[in-house]
Parts: sequence; structure tokens; C-alpha cells
Amino acid sequence: MNIFQQFYKSLYSPKDITLFRFQGIGKTILYVFFLTLLSIIPTVFYSSTAIVNSLNAIDETIDSDLPDFQIKDGELLTDQEAPVTINQNGFAIIVDSTGTVKPSAFSNSDNTIALLKNDLYIIAAGQEQSYPYSMLTNGTLTRESLSDYLVSAKSLVPIIIPLIAIVIYIFTAGIRFIEISILALIGLLIKNALGKNLQYRHLWRMSAYSITLPTVFFTIMAALQTAVPNGAFINWFVSLIILLLAVKEVSQQTQK
Repeated sequence: MNIFQQFYKSLYSPKDITLFRFQGIGKTILYVFFLTLLSIIPTVFYSSTAIVNSLNAIDETIDSDLPDFQIKDGELLTDQEAPVTINQNGFAIIVDSTGTVKPSAFSNSDNTIALLKNDLYIIAAGQEQSYPYSMLTNGTLTRESLSDYLVSAKSLVPIIIPLIAIVIYIFTAGIRFIEISILALIGLLIKNALGKNLQYRHLWRMSAYSITLPTVFFTIMAALQTAVPNGAFINWFVSLIILLLAVKEVSQQTQK
């Protein structure tokens, strides 16, 4: 049975998951990497789209709407007496040299760049990062030089996006292996309670396939950009139920 058939069977058949415990560990690890690749597609897509849209929105804003400014000696300097907020293509840009705007004011935003008095704040896809100006430049940064930097950044997008995808993939794969290992440990308690003769290596393989259904569900929800309340609890609960059903499918005759 190839990896795609295993994927299909794992969505609905605990009995087939039980049989997968006899296969080589290499094939199971390959399946986990395949499942990880499938699960990160929405994240990589929306992150890449956010990066491209953000750069385009910033480029348009710098050329047309952004006020003149200087970043000198780690401080933002403008002629504006009040904060300036620009919304373009679902992206917000805040320029405030007065110190009026606080990071908490936009911490719940999805896509925002805030040039504050002493720090640059970037929020993309709900992830927030802050950088002191002193770390970004030792000299003077103006609107014109920022535009030049942006042109260079846009040329690097075909390199940056694959690198981000690789980082997300490696991080998610690590989380998947930890999740499977913990699930297999819980499986030891389940098999003892049911009196099944299974070893940890069998349970690890079965656990790798037991996470298929919740992984597909949350991948679809991510693709629809729909938040699932108590998602972690649902993920673990469904995985444990499938593993429990798979362990129960181990016949006494097979054990002997």
C-alpha cells in the first residue's frame, strides 16, 4: 500500500491503522513528513501572500501617502504634530514621532507596520515583531532611502519565501514528531488497560496515522481562515479516540 492509500485509509479506518504497525519505521517517518507538508500549505500560502501584499502596499504608500521622515540617532523625526495612519489593501501603516501611539493600540491587528518614536513594529498574519531603530541603522534613514531598500527587498522575495517555507516545515515537523511520541506514550496506558500485547514501536507507528484525521480537519480550517475554539483539545481528543479504536482492533490471535 502506497503512502496515498495509507493517507486515505487513515481518515476512516482504525483497522487499517492497526495493520500499519508492522511496516518499516522509515515508511512511517516518510508519512509524517508528507502529512506535515500537507498541513503547512495554507500557512505558507497566506504568509507568502501577506508578504507580497505588504511590500506592494508599502511601496504604493511610500510613493504617495507617507509623510517625509528621518530616522536619526535611533529616533523617528517628522513634521507631523499628530500620528498618521494609512490603510491600504488591508494593510495599516502608522507613523508617529510624537510618542502618542502605544504598541498595545494595534497589538490585535493582523497586518500593520508602525513607525513609532524609537521602534519599528511589524505585525504580519497576527505575528508581532519589534525592532529598535538603533539596531536597524547606524546612520540616517529617510523616506527616499527606505524606498530604495524596499526595491531591494522585493527582488529578494523569490528567495525569502522558500526560506520561510522551509523554516515553517522543519518547525512543524518537529512538533509533529513530539506530538506522535507523546500520543504513543499515552497509548501504552491504553494498551495496558485493554490487555493488548503491543510495544512502544508499534504504538508510535499507529499514532503517526492516528493524527491524520485531525490534521486534515485543521488544514481545511486554516485554508478557510476559520478559527476553531479549543483546537488543541479537539486535536488531542480525536487523535486519542482513533488510537484507542486502533488498539482495540488488535485481535488476541494476532497478539499470540
